[in-house]
Amino acid sequence: MNDHPFEALSLLPPIIAIVLAILTRRAVLSLLLGIFVGALVTNRWQAVHAAYDFFEVHLWPTLTDPGKLRVFAFTLLMGAMVGVISRSGGMHGLIEKISPFARTRRGGQLTTWLLGWVIFFDDYANTILLGSTLRPLADRLRISREKLAYLVDSTAAPIAGLALLSTWVAVEIDYIGDGLEQVDGGAGVNAMSLFVDSIPYRFYVLGALLFVPIVALMGREFGPMLRAEQMSAQGQRSAGTLDDDVAEGDKIDPDKARWYNAAIPIGVTLAIVMWLLYTTGKQSLGADLAAGDLGLRDILGAADSSLSLQYGALAGLVTAGLLCMTQRILDFPGVITAAGKGARVVLPALAILWCASALSRLTGNKSVDGQQSAEAFDFDDHRLYTGDYLAALIMPTDVEDPQESVTIKLLPTMIFVLAGVLAFSTGTSFGTMGILMPMVIGFIGPVVSSTGEFDAAHPILLAAVASVLAGAVFGDHCSPISDTTILSSQACACDHMAHVVTQMPYAVSVGTVAIVFGTLPVGWGVSVWILLPVQVAVLIAMLRVLGTRVE
Repeated sequence: MNDHPFEALSLLPPIIAIVLAILTRRAVLSLLLGIFVGALVTNRWQAVHAAYDFFEVHLWPTLTDPGKLRVFAFTLLMGAMVGVISRSGGMHGLIEKISPFARTRRGGQLTTWLLGWVIFFDDYANTILLGSTLRPLADRLRISREKLAYLVDSTAAPIAGLALLSTWVAVEIDYIGDGLEQVDGGAGVNAMSLFVDSIPYRFYVLGALLFVPIVALMGREFGPMLRAEQMSAQGQRSAGTLDDDVAEGDKIDPDKARWYNAAIPIGVTLAIVMWLLYTTGKQSLGADLAAGDLGLRDILGAADSSLSLQYGALAGLVTAGLLCMTQRILDFPGVITAAGKGARVVLPALAILWCASALSRLTGNKSVDGQQSAEAFDFDDHRLYTGDYLAALIMPTDVEDPQESVTIKLLPTMIFVLAGVLAFSTGTSFGTMGILMPMVIGFIGPVVSSTGEFDAAHPILLAAVASVLAGAVFGDHCSPISDTTILSSQACACDHMAHVVTQMPYAVSVGTVAIVFGTLPVGWGVSVWILLPVQVAVLIAMLRVLGTRVE
């Protein structure tokens, strides 16, 4: 295992954080304890040095990281914008416009799912905008906050990961390109083509997207979600419902509840984000854009997404404030008060996001400054290399004949499980892709080159690439320390651990179906076009057997 400095101990901090978070429902404290244990491990159990690293190497650098600061700012600004448009009555008016299309619980869930397809370009924007906007509608239709968080979370990352124009796609293609460079004949393969060809093999991602409307149409639930939905359907407060401080004590004049006071700020936010993604992407590419045959997809891939989101949210907040003041709905102090209330609501989620990001960096393989290791385990005084340890467990890179180390037919399943475990343990789907994708393609290369030429259309290769991408999303959906899971619960005003506990059985069920009726049979040569409809049928049958009608 390349003399890993910590081996199984590298798993201890995320295990402690995740188990304690589930048992105690105190996410921040659990994460902090996990970080401190990790600092003890990297400092070889020297408590004084570990205490120093806890603050100066893990917590403070994460808080002051420019990229993270922009994400924090985006979240605060979005919370402030939602506070202003809620206080102005704009949210009430927008919900009145949407309501004719969502008169029932079923219609509300399907509306949420369909709107998730509209905001396809970024999972953060998808999560924050949909969760905050549709929360009042969900409450009116007696859809639990836990269910709303599931609807939002199960749509955001899968959509962004599949869309050919998004902040995800260029990163995914770049990781695929890194892997292709490691195999003979791979340099001549188009990474984008391989990405597109792998889409039908992403069984979990496609299953998660389809399971949402299946659940909505059948009206059945199971596990902890059933109890939450039954309570909400009966007009009771579900366990995961948090107080919505934005709306407390604010009586809205029906005559001033104008839908465009919400729609315009949201539209401005989306427009500015897309414009900045395009502008920063062009600036980043510079001479390469002028000289090369690059398109919009490349521009979006090179864009500064965190900067774009931050200033898009700021533009939306300013627009919301100006609309309120010009219509004499709120004066300037009233706008500030409403914005402050909205920002205050997201503070608990930011604390979780901060600690989860610090734990993710601790379990990673990059320096405090974000530099990649030049040699193996260069930064073992501050980093645990958890992903490297997990990858080496089933993906040895030092064997001459990969066919002797694992069963080829099981590779897609093994890779999917590994990616899921890695994303679950570290809370980062991007980090999981970055660690596994080059390694997987490099490992699979000799397997799909039996004729002497690299076969980019080999089903095992396509399934392996898809398993990395799908497994990363699967682990992300299950992990209480995932940023998108945290933001989903925050945007929907749902208790974070209540969201995790109610969503996990659904994610695990879809993941199990993806393995049994996806990655396993495709490894044995079954056509993906046979497996996809079978998977849908099995999901319907599973819900029929396991689920109970809410009403």
